[in-house]
Amino acid sequence: MRLYAVFAGTVQGVGFRYFVRSKAKEFGVKGYVRNLPDGTVEVVAEGDEKTLWEFFRAIENGPPLAEVTDIRYQFEEKDGGFTDFEILY
Repeated sequence: MRLYAVFAGTVQGVGFRYFVRSKAKEFGVKGYVRNLPDGTVEVVAEGDEKTLWEFFRAIENGPPLAEVTDIRYQFEEKDGGFTDFEILY
């Protein structure tokens, strides 16, 4: 299963990507996180449904310096074959 999420607010320049990668490693999910040109952060993560929900709840507020004002997300029945969780630049 795949989680696709875009976080808006004060989410760039506050360690958000590193926070998400750390949580992804903790939960054992695969995928990536990256900053988007419009100031949002995109997260694509794959794993089983229960784990993805736990991962989502762990990252939904971001790190201490972040201020998440909106999250657009969806779960999909897809598998991209990711082998790790990485930060894309």
